Amino acid sequence: QVQLVESGGDSVQSGGSLRLSCAASGITDSRYCMGWFRQAPGKEREGVASIDSYGGATNYADAVKGRFTISQDNAMNTLYLQMNSLKPEDTAMYYCASGLRILYYSASSRTLSCSVKAPDYKRWGQGTQVTVSS
Repeated sequence: QVQLVESGGDSVQSGGSLRLSCAASGITDSRYCMGWFRQAPGKEREGVASIDSYGGATNYADAVKGRFTISQDNAMNTLYLQMNSLKPEDTAMYYCASGLRILYYSASSRTLSCSVKAPDYKRWGQGTQVTVSS
């Protein structure tokens, strides 16, 4: 049984940084996608970033490009999200998720990478809260 446990959420001021972690267990596939998503009160869940566990290709939502970095430590079965230059609009519950290794071609980056669409992910953690104050 796949289990995903997020940690690292906190309250920070605008311009600050946080690193979220997601400890994964029970994933038996050697190739899969991992992603970070967020949901603010009254809003739909949105994709933030994804990473291909096998090839390492990353994909980011436009709102976080250049500020957030997704990475993984396969030896430790841990997914990370480094968040810099945080803004109040980044305030949300952040979730990590795992899914089948379904790759999409990006014409802009000319790479194959995992999506940042929630329906492509089947396993979810319980979330960790990030609050950014102005």
